[in-house]
Amino acid sequence: MRNPAFPDRVITLRLLLSHRASLTDAADYVLPFDQSVRDKLADPKAWDREHAPGSFYRYANLNFPLIASVMERATGERFDRLMARLVIDPLGLKACFNWASCDDATIGRAVTLYGADGAPLRDDDHGVRPGCPIVPARDGNCDLARWQAGFNGASFSPQGGLRISMRDLARIGQLLLNRGRADGTAFLSPASIDLLLAPVWTYDGSNGVTGETTPGTICRYGLATQTLATKAEGCREDLFGDGIPRVGHAGEAYGLRSGLWIDLKAGTGIAYFVTAVADDAPLGPKTNFSQAEVEIARER
Repeated sequence: MRNPAFPDRVITLRLLLSHRASLTDAADYVLPFDQSVRDKLADPKAWDREHAPGSFYRYANLNFPLIASVMERATGERFDRLMARLVIDPLGLKACFNWASCDDATIGRAVTLYGADGAPLRDDDHGVRPGCPIVPARDGNCDLARWQAGFNGASFSPQGGLRISMRDLARIGQLLLNRGRADGTAFLSPASIDLLLAPVWTYDGSNGVTGETTPGTICRYGLATQTLATKAEGCREDLFGDGIPRVGHAGEAYGLRSGLWIDLKAGTGIAYFVTAVADDAPLGPKTNFSQAEVEIARER
C-alpha cells in the first residue's frame, strides 16, 4: 500500500498505529458491509497528499479498519472473534466489538449513549441483542455469513466499537501498570508494554494536527496510546491539571466521553465514561478536554 502522492514511501504497521501513515478521515471510515477497504483507499480523499508517510501526525480512524483487514487476511478469522480469542477471553473480560460476540447477559447490561438533548444515540436496544450489529450493506443486508476475510475490517468497528465496562477497562489499565501481567500470569512482555506506551511522535509546532475535533488535546502519541501534560506551545491536554504525564487514550462519539489513564510512576490509574455530552460542550480550565471529563478526572 502506498500514498499515491508518495509512491516510494513504505507504510508500515507502526505508522498506522501511530497515526502517521498519511491517511485521513475525509473519505469516511464507516463502511457498508459490502464495500471493501481496498475500494475506500482508492478514494483520493482518503490520503494526505501534502505530507509523506512518517512525517506528519493526523488522527485517522481509517487506520484501524485497515489494520483489522490485514489481521483477518493473515488469520482467516473475523476481527471480533480474533480479538476475543487473543485478548478478551484470556483476560477474562466481558467485552466484544459491536455486540456480535457478547453473551446475552452482557448485552442485557448495555449502557445507552445519549446526546446532550437526552435523545438516545447508540445502543438503545433495551437489553436485547441488536438485529444487525454491523453497518449493513448498501442493500440493507447484514448477514454475517457473507463475511470475507480481509475484505472489510471496518465491520466490527476496530477504531471504537469495543463495548466494555469500566471495571474491565480498569483491568486493562492494571495489565499495563503490572508490566504485562494479569492475575499473576504473563500476558505481554515488559518490552511489549514499553513499545506500546512510549511516544513516537511529539508535537513541535508544525509536525501534526493536535486533535481530531479539538485542537490541543493530543501532543504526544505512541502505538495507539497518548501521553498527557505535554509542555509545549499550543498543547492543552493536561486533563488532570497536575502536570503528570499519564498515558492511555480518550474516547469520543455519540455523546460519550471516556478515557483510561495511568500514572506509571505512582502505579495508579483511572477509567471513566460520561454520556450526554454535547459536541461543543464547555472546555475545562487550562485544558481543551471537556468540563464534564475534567470533573470526573479530578474527583478521582
